[in-house]
Amino acid sequence: MLAVSGCGKKSLTFSPELVLRAEAGDARAQSSLGLCYINGQGVTQDYKEAVKWFTKSADQGNARAQCNLGLCYYNGHGVTQDYKEAVKWITKSAEYGDAYAQGVLGACYYDGLGVAQDYNETAKWWRKAAEQGNAKAQCSLGECYNVGNGVAQDHNEAVKWWTKAADQGDEAAQRALQKFKSK
Repeated sequence: MLAVSGCGKKSLTFSPELVLRAEAGDARAQSSLGLCYINGQGVTQDYKEAVKWFTKSADQGNARAQCNLGLCYYNGHGVTQDYKEAVKWITKSAEYGDAYAQGVLGACYYDGLGVAQDYNETAKWWRKAAEQGNAKAQCSLGECYNVGNGVAQDHNEAVKWWTKAADQGDEAAQRALQKFKSK
């Protein structure tokens, strides 16, 4: 399961003012209200209500809401699980430049969820996220270089990306580096 909050959850406080702004059409407030509902912050957790607010915000072009709506479809939270619909919304957010969405989209291409499996697309999206400092994408891109998935095999590049992720505390990257160095 992928965490909805990964698309930029901030410390949120549910308030009447937030509801009024959301009801008035403020896309950021709608997205924030969706996060309150999905995480049960200040309100009873309600996935369907979260989807309602994410949809209103996403329809206005809010990239975080697009990513979070896509993750609701990915996880089946408040909607029937639908990987194609998930990829549709996550792609919109990824194209806007959201690093978390880019990493998730790379994983969808890697696993063939909602799209045909395509390692070239996997590496493309993981690179975009990795270049923005997303540690998980850096680690995953390192593995692409290690085995040659979607990129030419290049152990120096693998070590470079694993090191960037490991420096951020990514345990999978740290293990990959240890394993590689012990060969």
